[in-house]
Amino acid sequence: MRVSEIAARLQAAWEGEGDREITGAAALESASAHEVAFVGSRKAAAAAAQSRAGCLLVTEAFPKGPTLIRVSDPRAAFAAVIGLLHPPIPVIPGIHPTAVIAPGADVPRSAAIGPHAVIGAGTRIGERSKVGAGCVLADRIQIGSDCLLHPNVTIYSDVTVGDRAVLHSGCVLGADGFGFVRAGDHYEKFPQIGRVAIGHDVEIGANSCVDRAALGVTEIGDGTKLDNLVHIGHNCRIGRHVVIAAQTGLSGGVVVEDYAVIGGQVGIGDKARIESGAVLGSGCGILTSKIIRKGQVVWGTPARPLKEHLEQLANLARLPELRKQVKELERRTRENKES
Repeated sequence: MRVSEIAARLQAAWEGEGDREITGAAALESASAHEVAFVGSRKAAAAAAQSRAGCLLVTEAFPKGPTLIRVSDPRAAFAAVIGLLHPPIPVIPGIHPTAVIAPGADVPRSAAIGPHAVIGAGTRIGERSKVGAGCVLADRIQIGSDCLLHPNVTIYSDVTVGDRAVLHSGCVLGADGFGFVRAGDHYEKFPQIGRVAIGHDVEIGANSCVDRAALGVTEIGDGTKLDNLVHIGHNCRIGRHVVIAAQTGLSGGVVVEDYAVIGGQVGIGDKARIESGAVLGSGCGILTSKIIRKGQVVWGTPARPLKEHLEQLANLARLPELRKQVKELERRTRENKES
């Protein structure tokens, strides 16, 4: 694809060699003469002069160079260009002969069902969706159009998934929530009779789990992205365009509002609320019923505002020196008493 064609698709202006052929995308330091790279920081801008990239995606403020495409957000534009250069493999419709389709399941001709997949009764697959090898979809599931289920996805009954969802291998939707009631000397299971509702354009990473509600619904809003090994407990409500990094766990009844950002290895207690646009730093812990206010950035366990957390870390770093000073004062005190 030529530079001028890429710029046209991005609706952006180009400078330099518009006819240069671009065949791939790479990092700034390793890009070749037929690859595109982006300049997304001051450090990258300083290194751009040494780059061999055939085309650079830059901001309007970037100085003139050999071949450039000027965009408002180089990183986002770079992602779009990768999509242009490496389009997804088209869905080849058809049902593999080893797949098991229950009577009453609705599988359109435009869908693709892979080897050894299982589709339960009353389940509906959307147009042009692909169900990978070994996937198990139980009864009464609704899968939207243009979805991609990688191999070995498991979806329990009464789950709905919106359009253009991507479910990676090993993820499980609709398993029972962790609900048990103490009955004398043992625990009785609290029946989990709710469901799961996944919005449009959601991506769920490998080996992540979204539990069904005990009663009602566990919800994940449009555009939300879950990394690998994320656990969403029963009756959680996740808003739109939330991002959650790997190894994070949400206990039951947690509410996460739109555009929140949650780092890796975060633990969130029951019925906590994360308001819109809040940022939870990696490894932090949110106590039960805690509210993280709109736009707030928190870190640490228990989570506290970032500035406060950094001040506490700085104080901790001073403790060894303070200990030495205390010992020195003790020594002088003893010497004064002896004299």
